[in-house]
Amino acid sequence: MRATESSDAGTRPSRGVDLAAALAAVARGDQEQFTQVYDQVSAPVLGLVRSVLRDPAQSEEVAQEVLVEVWRTAARFRPDKGSAMTWVMTLAHRRAVDRVRSVEATAAREHKAALLDQTPAYDQVTEQVESRLEQQRVRRCLGALTSLQREAVTLAYYRGLTYREVAQLLTLPLGTVKTRLRDGLIRLRDCLGVTA
Repeated sequence: MRATESSDAGTRPSRGVDLAAALAAVARGDQEQFTQVYDQVSAPVLGLVRSVLRDPAQSEEVAQEVLVEVWRTAARFRPDKGSAMTWVMTLAHRRAVDRVRSVEATAAREHKAALLDQTPAYDQVTEQVESRLEQQRVRRCLGALTSLQREAVTLAYYRGLTYREVAQLLTLPLGTVKTRLRDGLIRLRDCLGVTA
């Protein structure tokens, strides 16, 4: 039953309510008075929220949150600080602005996350740089080996051949290949500064 259609004038006035008095009753838990507060402020609250948010669905959600906040915090209303409608509209404006900020912050976080997904992580970049530097050092140190040592090391460690396969490929005795590999690896270790 609408306020203008009320048959019981004592319970529901036909035109508007004393909003301040109704809020005081709501603060004491009076659900009937909250219905009257709701009827009087819901349209202006929705209008204000919609003017801030522009999105109808979000506006309805925020307006509902404001009205729940009015129910829960009615005891905080102070008539000496301003009118009841101003208090309610201030709650609505704050809640709408908070939603705008929240939406903007979420969009900014998502944008930042998308950018981070597109760029390699710092550790990846560091690893790539270190790997390239290491490759350059190894190439330089391989260049310092004799051609026989370099050939044996390259076949064994870069092509994955066994000592016996290296010996067969180079047509050398197995012991000679092992010696070249051992001497080559010792020189590589010393050049790279690796401690045994």
